Amino acid sequence: YNIMSRKYTILYIHGMGGGVDSRIPSILNEHINEYVHDPDIRIDIVVRTYDIDPYIAERQISSWREELRPQLVIGESLGSLHAILQRGVPHLFVSPAIGAARWMAAASWMPGASWVMHRIFKPVPGERQVLDFSHKVLSHYRGMWRKLLACTTLHGSKDYFFAFFGTEDRYMKSGIVNVRKWAGLFGSDSYATYKGTHYMEEEYLHSMLIPKILEVLGIALE
Repeated sequence: YNIMSRKYTILYIHGMGGGVDSRIPSILNEHINEYVHDPDIRIDIVVRTYDIDPYIAERQISSWREELRPQLVIGESLGSLHAILQRGVPHLFVSPAIGAARWMAAASWMPGASWVMHRIFKPVPGERQVLDFSHKVLSHYRGMWRKLLACTTLHGSKDYFFAFFGTEDRYMKSGIVNVRKWAGLFGSDSYATYKGTHYMEEEYLHSMLIPKILEVLGIALE
């Protein structure tokens, strides 16, 4: 990516049920430029609401990447599945739910899974991703794990990957979030942990995520 550029664009791929008003990218957009000492440099975090159906989402995100030509892609939770698939760009992750690829695929075979998931995961008001756990949508997650594997460091990718995990992340119990699996795919030096939940608390956005974003973009901290 062009390090001489004075404007940096980050494509932020939100988690399940997220959208243009998701908390983390909103905070990043509000504060990240406060950390940049060069007045000629501007960082824009772009977040758009993609479809829960991975077939549709893949086309949407591909077209946004072509339009925006981001210098960095950030994936949060379920959005990490789509972020990993973006080849040839550095990647950062917040609570990557890589186990969700297999979990959603497995749910597509289970009678009643759609009903249960609609009971568990409630939509949030706002311009957010519509949650559709129909059999058709869940079945589109089959084979996604193989596609992800092909894009990992373990399978030869030279892209940059770095993730942040909360030690109190409740999705670790189900294996949807799995630090050991992540380290096996991307290397033991490809992550850091913070003492918090799946939803990275604001203090860690300032102390860990923003400095890492600036480091990846090659921008000196204020």
